[in-house]
Amino acid sequence: MPAEPPLPDPADALAPLAAHETLLLAVSGGPDSIALMLLAARWPLAAQKRIEIATVDHGLRAEAAREAAQVGNWARARGFVHHILRWQGKKPTTRIQERAREARYRLLCACAREIGASAIVTAHHADDQAETVLFRLTRGSGTAGLAAMATESRIEGLPLLRPLLRFRKAELENVCAVAGQDFVSDPSNENPAYARVRLRRLAATLAAEGLDSKALLRLSARAARAEEALAWSAERAALELPAERETKRFHVAAAALRALPRELLLRLLAAEIARIGGGEPRLERLERAGEGLAAALAAERRFKTTLGGAIVTLEGDAVAIAPEPPRRRAEIT
Repeated sequence: MPAEPPLPDPADALAPLAAHETLLLAVSGGPDSIALMLLAARWPLAAQKRIEIATVDHGLRAEAAREAAQVGNWARARGFVHHILRWQGKKPTTRIQERAREARYRLLCACAREIGASAIVTAHHADDQAETVLFRLTRGSGTAGLAAMATESRIEGLPLLRPLLRFRKAELENVCAVAGQDFVSDPSNENPAYARVRLRRLAATLAAEGLDSKALLRLSARAARAEEALAWSAERAALELPAERETKRFHVAAAALRALPRELLLRLLAAEIARIGGGEPRLERLERAGEGLAAALAAERRFKTTLGGAIVTLEGDAVAIAPEPPRRRAEIT
């Protein structure tokens, strides 16, 4: 028989949470999030912190309300305050998982603010990370996408912590097994209507060709390193750029942009468009705009495009970014 995976040490596993006094743990009831709750109950710093549990009832399955209530029982048995967050209103018929995820984080952020939590904690693990890399690989993501999930990111201004990213799913399931703790099984995790489920079923075939979880995690780590370097370079290039920046205006000599590597040009465009127009353009649209601008810079010809609520123009020897006129924006909306 194969050896059981080692049990994560709570002090080590939850070390990324130590800086926060009040934490909201997202616990769906699956083995991963239940393991997170069990580790939090045994965390040496738990007595010094305020830790509360939240379960989102998306209302997509008849059993969801009962399961959320059961998680509440388990949480209270471990000494935690528990919140059930309900996704109200009419449910979408397309992009269900994506929109459910958006609703979930919106509800978690609202709950965190209500209780005064300084961070939200999820139970994403190494297998989730590998799956995310594969999913994004199939969609042609750039380095930021392939870097996948970070141990700490931000959502609606709040820290989103993922302390279990270096642990495998089997290790977290073993936490539940050793504790004799039941958990909830979500049938949607086996529904082939969802792309992630279909990719999961290809795991053995891909692993036989060398694209197993370890390879995907290596790719993620390497992409993260590359992304860190690119972000640093883009920030430095932006600071050194002899540009005029006002609240709703960006102006720079065309020659200064012409000298930039293409990737740094794209990142500069994205940052200024977001700052001035308020929108974050999709990578494909940003790339088309960047390619068009780069070609116009090289040919020393005029260029104009709208993106993310902003207008980008190249005229004469200067590039300018300004807000899109309100009437035009309303028409597009």
